[in-house]
Amino acid sequence: MATVKEKKTQKKKKRISKELIYEMRKGSPIYYQDYDLVLAGEKKLEEVMGSSVLRSLLVMLLVKFIQKFLDEEKYLILSNEIGFKFAPKSWYNLNIAIVEKEKLTKIEDKLLTIPPKVVIEVDTKADLRKFRTPQDYFLIKTQDLLDSGVEKVIWIFTKGRKLLVAEKGKRWFITDWNDTVEIFDDISLNLENLLKEEGIEI
Repeated sequence: MATVKEKKTQKKKKRISKELIYEMRKGSPIYYQDYDLVLAGEKKLEEVMGSSVLRSLLVMLLVKFIQKFLDEEKYLILSNEIGFKFAPKSWYNLNIAIVEKEKLTKIEDKLLTIPPKVVIEVDTKADLRKFRTPQDYFLIKTQDLLDSGVEKVIWIFTKGRKLLVAEKGKRWFITDWNDTVEIFDDISLNLENLLKEEGIEI
């Protein structure tokens, strides 16, 4: 027989709708940030699912920048929080995924199942309270992506204006927005310069 605590936990799980699940790792849901405020009626679902102006702007600028130099015969840029199924009962949302065309043999209305060559993430909409520290989420997601076959993961953090660059088989490092980092195939990014060129102050 279930204890009172177990019954409360089961009741809570039933109350949380699937729409509030941001990502899934090994069958364990990662909810949207402030999902509990939606459950309490203090926020609407659209408020926690939507991206901020800053996050949306950075993703748009990055796609536009990469597109200028990308070999379009070989690669596609997928964005708009594309879902990537990297293991059974496991999927992550990706801000920007650079995918090799030859591997994307069929376009379907389903989650991406082939590992992108490069993933670029801007902050996150995930609720991080279930993790020991917020950093754990970023490190776990990054390692999962690399283990799945992604060659490079770049995180852009708006707080503190930092970049995390993680590449398979190489040393991970954290640097500043004014540093120049290679995305891939000699495409290099200096985020601070890019913003200045676009006349945008953050």
